[in-house]
Amino acid sequence: MASLSLLSSLHTTSPNLILRPPKPLKLRFPTSLSIRAQAVPALTQDDLKKLAADKAVDYVKSGMVLGLGTGSTAAFVVDKLGLLLKTGQLTDIIGIPTSKRTEEQARSLNIPLTTLDEHPVLDLAIDGADEVDPDLNLVKGRGGALLREKMVEAASKSFVVVADETKLVSGLGGSKLAMPVEVVQFCWKYNLVRLQEMFKEVGAEAKLRLTPEGKPYVTDNFNYIVDLYFETPIRDGVAAGEEIGKLEGVVEHGLFLNMATAVIIAGKNGVEVKSK
Repeated sequence: MASLSLLSSLHTTSPNLILRPPKPLKLRFPTSLSIRAQAVPALTQDDLKKLAADKAVDYVKSGMVLGLGTGSTAAFVVDKLGLLLKTGQLTDIIGIPTSKRTEEQARSLNIPLTTLDEHPVLDLAIDGADEVDPDLNLVKGRGGALLREKMVEAASKSFVVVADETKLVSGLGGSKLAMPVEVVQFCWKYNLVRLQEMFKEVGAEAKLRLTPEGKPYVTDNFNYIVDLYFETPIRDGVAAGEEIGKLEGVVEHGLFLNMATAVIIAGKNGVEVKSK
């Protein structure tokens, strides 16, 4: 009975027992959460040129006679060829350089050299371009080697062009940069005026190319260069090339028409090969 009395007492005198759920756990987070991925460095123009050059060298096989182009992109090709010869991955390669500076680079890399007189037919030429239109026509020669480039590349069974995406234009002359014309030194101004007159209707401007010292630029063949700057793309490259070539004293022009077999273009999305 005592135990019952005690239980009764507890029941009547103690407050009701209330079970409360535990308070929710409060977690504090920063007001803004930022997760930063490590940025991938953007490819430079030289990186793109090297990608295109590496792809172009895939066309080269041992035993070939090669045309070695001129310019910053072509220099990467020559470097890669020198490395492949040194490591034995290519053998029996003979090159025909398109300029004195390419010749010097090739010799420094121990690339055997020859001439068009000794090898009038080449297996392959690889060179850069200043402009590439949708039909794979080119503007070349801003490096000053257009005459030798055209001779070597015209003698090649295949001509592979390496370029980065900045060289793509809707029409030749569309970059508004120089389209070179190589002229003899004799009465060069006479030809400059005639070139200016030839394209006056499209607003082109003709300028004698100068060195940083302000003297006339002289090509490897001891000629001058008149650069044409077009406001709008050339409507008919074939007709323009024919008219320029008719001028006495004009040695060569920088319109390389229907010559490229393939164009390798390096861009932000990778390497693309365009061919005819």
